[in-house]
Amino acid sequence: MAQRDPYDVLGVSRGATPEEIKAAFRRLAAQHHPDKNPDDPSAVNRFKEVNTAYQVLSDPQRRAMFDKFGQRAEDGGSPFGPNGPFAGGVVDISDIAVDGILGDLLGVFGVGRGERGDLKKNLEISFEEAAFGCEKPLEYERVVTCGDCRGSMSAPGSTPEACPACNGRGRVRFQQGILPIAVERTCSRCRGSGKIVSNPCLTCRGSGLVVGKNALSITIPAGVEPGATRIVAGAGNRPKPSAAPGDLEITILVKAHPFFQRSGDDVLCTVPVTFTQAALGAEVDVPTLEGKARMKVPTGTQPGTVLRLKQKGIPKRTGVGRGDQLTQVAVEVPRKLTSKQRELVEALALELGEDVQPEQKSFMDKLRELFG
Repeated sequence: MAQRDPYDVLGVSRGATPEEIKAAFRRLAAQHHPDKNPDDPSAVNRFKEVNTAYQVLSDPQRRAMFDKFGQRAEDGGSPFGPNGPFAGGVVDISDIAVDGILGDLLGVFGVGRGERGDLKKNLEISFEEAAFGCEKPLEYERVVTCGDCRGSMSAPGSTPEACPACNGRGRVRFQQGILPIAVERTCSRCRGSGKIVSNPCLTCRGSGLVVGKNALSITIPAGVEPGATRIVAGAGNRPKPSAAPGDLEITILVKAHPFFQRSGDDVLCTVPVTFTQAALGAEVDVPTLEGKARMKVPTGTQPGTVLRLKQKGIPKRTGVGRGDQLTQVAVEVPRKLTSKQRELVEALALELGEDVQPEQKSFMDKLRELFG
């Protein structure tokens, strides 16, 4: 019995988009599925016809050959038909696997073996978590084996058939004219699986794969730097049902801290002190990664002076000791003075031999503009 025009079977135009073809297939497959028509023996043939039409039109290469040559492209005797060694009309050199020296040469020239299923995700942590390390949950989606068909691609209760083009091998062998040896390529009919699915699983639409959620607990080491990556083997996508899942590459992103900055293993910050504290010296409370600490401000400390708090920085990645906290002093100038305070400041200026200048914008105003 001659195969009907796949466009007529699916009821779509020759200019139909892949989305329109897929929608038509899903509607007709659900309508003619044998499980929904147990009393109609002809439902099985109609379902197979719909599935065959979809296999032709969903494959860009087979569709192009059908549009060009019509039903002859799908005939069993055609070398470009589904049973021919060049199904789809295109020989992809990236799929060629040749034993011996020629195979090594292909590897040297960068001929790949296909998608591995590797996956990349970002994981954002706080400044403190990056400093001291933590256990961080990561939830994400990845491609996994379909739970209903368990990767067989066939509806539950049915099994795939051996591909007639490659006899179930998944690869076809042919003689290359310029080479005195036989080479082989992935079978375009079954796309390397060695199986043809006549009754596809509705859950995964015959792919054997679905998108599922995965949850991991990621160990972040102390002192990790922004942009650091780590690999979790086997936690990526499964590229095809018969292949092992790829790896998950996690990139660490560190949130900006409202007060601290990082320089290697040291922590940088700015702390305001009063004019009196800077001039006479004092001990002031300053924030650190572990809470408040006392810091000595020497007598006569100048604006911009950097004071060091040892061992208050980031734990060193070597596991020995910590960096320091470098605290820059910002002298806070009062914005408003009472009459008495102004007299005292002017008296101090005269005593120090200074000329009293007109009131200028305070350092704190500039600091607020810079960090506000």
